[in-house]
Amino acid sequence: MQPRRTVIFLLVALIALAYRAIQPPPPRTCGSPGGPPITAPRIRLRDGRYLAYKEYGVPKESAKNKIVFLHGFGCTRHDTVIAVHLPPGLLEELGAYIVSFDRPGYGESDPDPNRTPQRLAFDVEDLADKLGLGSKFYVFGYSMGGQAVWGVLKYIPHRLAGATLLTPVTNYWWKAFPSDLFTKAYYKQPTQDQWAVRVAHYLPSLTYWWITQKWFPSSSVVAYHPAIFSQDDLSIIRSSDFAKSRVNQSQATQQGESESICRDMNIGFGSWEFDPRKIDNPFPNNEGQVHVWQGEDDQLVPTMLQRYLIQNIPWIQYHELPGAGHMFPLREKVNEAILKTQLGIET
Repeated sequence: MQPRRTVIFLLVALIALAYRAIQPPPPRTCGSPGGPPITAPRIRLRDGRYLAYKEYGVPKESAKNKIVFLHGFGCTRHDTVIAVHLPPGLLEELGAYIVSFDRPGYGESDPDPNRTPQRLAFDVEDLADKLGLGSKFYVFGYSMGGQAVWGVLKYIPHRLAGATLLTPVTNYWWKAFPSDLFTKAYYKQPTQDQWAVRVAHYLPSLTYWWITQKWFPSSSVVAYHPAIFSQDDLSIIRSSDFAKSRVNQSQATQQGESESICRDMNIGFGSWEFDPRKIDNPFPNNEGQVHVWQGEDDQLVPTMLQRYLIQNIPWIQYHELPGAGHMFPLREKVNEAILKTQLGIET
């Protein structure tokens, strides 16, 4: 019996070690003992969590146009592409106020272990109310933040003056996509990224382990590998302005990867409770507009999926930029055109 007990003991020990290895550490919440300091203004949400935010442009009390911005994957409130890459004085000329916030788990915003597209949409509404933005405001989102705007359109359309989605991430498992298109787009990714989104979709509890393990290449997106960027993107990355915009990058995951980039992946590529095609037109009387902007040569967000999706949503205005990659909003003139288009100003 002794050998059998030894085997059982070793098996239990191995299972315990394996379980411990896949468990992410608890988040290092800002302001907690040993956690990062709180340096940004924050508002308290209805469930007690805090969101950190940053303001740009004219004072909100005098603004004609009020905008809430949702940042992308692995970014923070500082990465407000429609505010930091504009000609000097343009926001003042447009009477525009922009507030960007750290999405839950990023930067200095508290994690939300129950985050869903719906809960994030209500966070946007709560932020707007706490800051006194009025009954209507614009929402802009970039990349994974652009994907989050679908939830805003679904759950709080009555609060919107307009919406702009900048190269919003598409979920390969949305029911909108036929199997042949899904297959073509999915296998166009680097192999390691195929595995990363597959884990995030089918085995979300293993996402943290997969992203942090050293046995296999995990995600070229997380690693910021040059191979995933277009030539247009690389020219932007090599610019001095881009380097300056990344000085706060370490803050993105300072509370831990699990509640920031990993939860983003689990939601972005998980099973959604709604189909973007089934969202009702938030502006049936043309009192506002929804725009999607996409780079033709985007290597991160498949243009073929974006085209197919928007073709099935007739109330969205689609703009595809020839030769542009994923980072086109970082180009000054493009960014100015995007902002003015949403505000109904001729460019």
